[in-house]
Amino acid sequence: MTLRITFDLEEQDLKYFRNQMLRARKLAKEASEEAVITKTREALKSVRSTKKVPGFVAERLEKVDRLIQMLEDSEWALEAQERKNVVTALSYFNDPEDIIPDNIPVIGLIDDAIMIELVVRELKPEIDAYGDFCEYRKAAPEASHDEWLESKRRALFARMRRRRRSVSGGRSGPRFRLF
Repeated sequence: MTLRITFDLEEQDLKYFRNQMLRARKLAKEASEEAVITKTREALKSVRSTKKVPGFVAERLEKVDRLIQMLEDSEWALEAQERKNVVTALSYFNDPEDIIPDNIPVIGLIDDAIMIELVVRELKPEIDAYGDFCEYRKAAPEASHDEWLESKRRALFARMRRRRRSVSGGRSGPRFRLF
């Protein structure tokens, strides 16, 4: 048997998450990118080592893995501002002072799952572009692999920035801003 629970986060609730992300941004400035990635991996390993990770959490942990992959992929080569946004997002998951202590069974990771969802929505243009890049890489012709892939990467970066501008420009309605 499963139980579906839905709820709406109001502006004051979202404000709390924004404040948490501001705190994470400060933590990100104080740590190297490598340290943030290492701590995030440790946090993921810790959560996954628990006896039973709730499905809603396990599903979102894969998204955190994808963010790490984006940073470590030398062929993708995220540029400075995009890297900063991803590192800031990962910093939140290393923060021991989140809303609900993670060691409380089942509900301890709800706040983390919510933040992952907010981050994924915020970084959707980057995540989508990276997913497409990975697909292009699999299909890259061997003869001109590097040049072809570089042209695809440049086109995807341009698309990613266009989409970010169109979403943040208000054409899509209200937007939750983390970064």
